[in-house]
Order: sequence, then C-alpha cells, then structure tokens
Amino acid sequence: MVIEDKFDVAVVGAGPAGIMAAGAAAEFGAKVILIEKNKQIGRKLRLTGNGRCNITNAEFNLKKLIENYGEGGKFLFHAFFIFGPEKVINFFNSLGVKTKIEEKNRVFPASGKAMDVSIALEKYLLKNKISISLGSQVTKVAAKKNAFKKREIEKLIVGNKEITAKKYIFCTGGKSYPITGSTGDGFTWANDFGHTINELSPALAPIRLKENWVKDLQGLALSDVGISVVQDGKKYFQETGDILFTHFGLSGPLILNISKKIGNLLKHGNVKIRLDLFPELNMEDLDKTIQEKIKKNPKKFIKNILTDFMPQRFLSIFEKRSSIKIDKQIANFSKSDRKIIVKFLKNIEFEATKLLGFDQAMVTSGGVSLSEINDKTMRSKIVDNLFFAGETIDIDGKTGGFNLQACWSTGYLAGKSAADSKTA
Repeated sequence: MVIEDKFDVAVVGAGPAGIMAAGAAAEFGAKVILIEKNKQIGRKLRLTGNGRCNITNAEFNLKKLIENYGEGGKFLFHAFFIFGPEKVINFFNSLGVKTKIEEKNRVFPASGKAMDVSIALEKYLLKNKISISLGSQVTKVAAKKNAFKKREIEKLIVGNKEITAKKYIFCTGGKSYPITGSTGDGFTWANDFGHTINELSPALAPIRLKENWVKDLQGLALSDVGISVVQDGKKYFQETGDILFTHFGLSGPLILNISKKIGNLLKHGNVKIRLDLFPELNMEDLDKTIQEKIKKNPKKFIKNILTDFMPQRFLSIFEKRSSIKIDKQIANFSKSDRKIIVKFLKNIEFEATKLLGFDQAMVTSGGVSLSEINDKTMRSKIVDNLFFAGETIDIDGKTGGFNLQACWSTGYLAGKSAADSKTA
C-alpha cells in the first residue's frame, strides 16, 4: 500500500462546506488535501437554485438570520459572526463572481449560472495550492487512542493509498440527491466513533397529495396564499407564501419550508392541508368584496366573476365540489351561493400522504448531534482531531440561500480552526 505524504488537514467531501473548509485551512497556513468521490467538485452545488445557485441570503442581522434554522439556529451564531452573509458575498466578489440580490434577499451570481460559482471555487482551490483527489472513495477511516487516551483518527484508506493528517474535516453532506454522491458516508463513520446521529429525514421536500385532480393544476403557481396544517381536527400551524402545484401534489417555497413539520406529523396519522387564497381577508370582508363585484357587473356570468377571485383552472374543480353552475348569470345568484364561494376560497382542503424522498429533497434533516460539536470551532467533542461542517451536522434551514450559507460558514470555521495551532 502506498503511503501518501502527511498533511496538516484532510477534508473529505468537495461540496460547498468542504471546498470552503479546505480553502480556509490553506489560507491559514495548513498543507491541505481535499478528497472527493465524484470526478468533479461541487456537483450538487451546480444544481442549486435550479442551476442558478442561490449563494446566500442577504440577511445581515445575525439574530434574524438564525431564526431561519429552527432550534439549531443558535448553534450557528458564532459561525455566522466569523463568516456571515456579507463576508460570503465579498468572498465571491473577490473571486470575480459578481452577485445580485433578488426577491426576499436571495443572492445569486449576476450571470445566473451556478457553473460560474463552481469554476471560481476551482480556481480558488488551485490558487491556495490544495491537493485535490477526485474520483477517490474513502473506504475506511482508521482510529486510535492518543497519548491522552482520547480517540483520534489515524488515517484514511482511499483505494490503495493511506492518507494521514493532523486534523480531519468531514464535509460529506447528507442523503439528499444521492445521485450526486450524497449517500451518508460521514454519518456511518461518525457513528462508528461514538457520535450520536439524529434521525435522518428529507427536508425542503415536495408533498404528495391524495387528490388525483391536482394533476389538472400542474404548473400553477400562487403567490402570498395561506396554508393551514391540521391533524385530527387540531390546527398545528399556518404560514403564508408562494406555492406550486405539481402532477403529484404541492411544491414551491412555502411548501418546502413547512415540509419538515408535515413529515413529522405524518408519522402520527393523516394530515390535512387547507389552502386560503385570501389570507389577508376574513370571510365577512371577502363576502363584501364579492358582493361589490357582483353589483358592478350584474349582467356577467358567474364564471366571469369567479376568475377575479380564483385561477381559471380552479373553475372546474369548484363546480365539481359545489352545487353551483358557473355558466349561469349573476341575476340568478343567491346569498347561499355566495357563501359557498367564500368558503371555497378560504378553505380548499387536501390530504397529504407523504413527503417525496431523499432523491427529491433539497436537504437532509438530522445528522451529527449539535451537543457533540464545539460551536466555536466545529471540532468534535468525542474524536480529538475531527471537525464537521455542512449538511453532515444536524442543521437545516429554510429555502432561500440559508442552507448554502450554513455550509460556507461552518466550512470556513472548521477550516480555520483545524489550521489554527491553538486547536492542536
């Protein structure tokens, strides 16, 4: 077996967290090797933001920023303080990637091409003289006890080579989009070394619905609608945002953001999703609005009035689910008819049957327990010379650049800490 040169830092996984960890470690003076099973770096990165790469979110208030990560947000505060959204934007600008801020503070490359981000990062790694080993599968992680009787990694077995380093950083990602190489290897290794791996499940995932007629709405996007989630008659939460109908159910930013909560509820039984097309109006005010529209258009047909309140493709669904014939004139329109319309607009009910799996989920929920990682360094509290970054950690955020920001920040902090002699 060939023994490779000894490195200061070995980073496993060349996704966004791994690339940043390797680059930061090298910038702080470490001799670094970056090991990736794919034949190119940042494979999954090239797919993000529908190929546009939502680099980060321009939320510069750190207290507000961490609110987008649920219970794990506080863990990220120090990483964001060290390398937050503003520094990420400046970092990419320094690499020649001009950025632009779009709706809801989402930051994209000005070119709109994820490939430009990936190419810039490749140049960044080469500039910092990082050894890059592509198409290299780590088949074994060997451990030993050090002089202080603490467990530490001794070497990595990669093909017919042994790679040794003073410090190791696992940036192997989660289990989402397994075709990109995210198969959960890091979870297995961490678990073998005594780390707790919190339950892994798809997050930011589309939702499959029971109703077959939703396929007739495929491609329909709705903005600023309300969604209420109900189980056994109890409303658990409600949110407002943008949704997208698919041939199997629902997707879009709002649905992706609440999918984790829905997935947890589905473990305990059926879940109802109620759509409100006018969340800013109560039923009484919406009724008055419809009355005013009717008074101004007394000769119109009901279907012509309804298109002012619902998408065209909802008309046939409404007619099937109500007793109202939409091709009759407003003159034949009763108060009870109006009440039926109001109820429909405020409460279109679906039944969620499942989340789509890891092959469709944008990120993974669960991972290495935060209680076993030092949030000031990303260093393992169990394995002396091991650090974690990115999706391997039990952190997942909302859609809109938040998950990539967590990768950049934890990757940078892990790389800096691994290279810093004070953490030796």
